[in-house]
Amino acid sequence: MDNQASAFIKRLEQAARGSFWEHIGARIDTFAPDRASVSLSIQPHHHNLIGIVHGGVHATLLDSAMGLVAMAAKPNENVVTTNLNLHYMAPIAKGEMKVTAEIIHSSGRMITAQGHVYNEEGQLCAFGTGTFRIVEWRGNP
Repeated sequence: MDNQASAFIKRLEQAARGSFWEHIGARIDTFAPDRASVSLSIQPHHHNLIGIVHGGVHATLLDSAMGLVAMAAKPNENVVTTNLNLHYMAPIAKGEMKVTAEIIHSSGRMITAQGHVYNEEGQLCAFGTGTFRIVEWRGNP
């Protein structure tokens, strides 16, 4: 990661203190204009009532990874999710989740990304797309 990306991640980490991102325990692994990845060590509070990772955790990580790659592509802009579409393929109950994301289309004020969720063996467990809008925002980060 270059210095600009490292500084941006530090700002995100500061903004995440006390937030949902911090609560779930996700980590940023890769942050670049063409790709981003996040990971999570699965804990009991990530499970649903049948003992597998809750679909909302998948959605959170996909949304976050795709949002990060959109932010990396537009580092001087703010982006928000306008649409999130997921497909669940296989359950995860333990170990590490890894989510990768890349931009598949960008135009004007909209960015579309795709992301994939893998278990620690590399099996595809979920995938999705997200659309992000560039907005004017005066808040953090």
